[in-house]
Amino acid sequence: MGVSELEESCLSLDEKLLGFMEQLDVLEQKRAALNSLIEQGWFTMSKARYSMGNKQVCALQYASEMEPLVCVHARKLDDGNVEFSTERVTQSKESEKDVRLIEDIGPQEKGVRRRNKPQKDITEKGANDKPSSEKATEATPVKQRDHSHQQDPLKWFGILVPQSLKQAQSAFKQVIELSAEIATLQTAILNTKQELRNSMKHKHVLQEEISAAQLDKAVN
Repeated sequence: MGVSELEESCLSLDEKLLGFMEQLDVLEQKRAALNSLIEQGWFTMSKARYSMGNKQVCALQYASEMEPLVCVHARKLDDGNVEFSTERVTQSKESEKDVRLIEDIGPQEKGVRRRNKPQKDITEKGANDKPSSEKATEATPVKQRDHSHQQDPLKWFGILVPQSLKQAQSAFKQVIELSAEIATLQTAILNTKQELRNSMKHKHVLQEEISAAQLDKAVN
């Protein structure tokens, strides 16, 4: 019984070892692809800076308020592994909501203030300046909010950007997706490594039990 159990343990250990080697091979390929994409992205960005100018492609063109275009989700699987996935945020819907807020809320506030102006003129003349100042201060954040919600970050650098800058953006988008795949694969490799250690310990225990049983038979 112990010999057969030892053979099964050795077979499962070999299968786990082969799977571990395959995972390492895939990880090496994905890391090589990641490095090439990063190099390609930085190279095409340098070409864009050369054609447009250093001051035209730098952090000075970033928006004052930035929101992430990609969300990373982590989900624990039944086998104990963790899966990382990326989800792109569609800004078209958000921009439509902002436009609706500007169109609906703005004119209603102005109409209410125009109705209240004659009542305030009867009581105080100086009160007419306050709604106008409040109107100016409240109108500017709406414009800034609409300006910050640009659908494409490439518009930060101008309307007609070179093709090299678009290629850089495409390369870095692939880098984000590939990074999630690499993170998922690395967690699977760590779990497989731990399973190999546990299988090796179980194998050694079985070998010690079999050797002890053989010694008992030899002595008796």
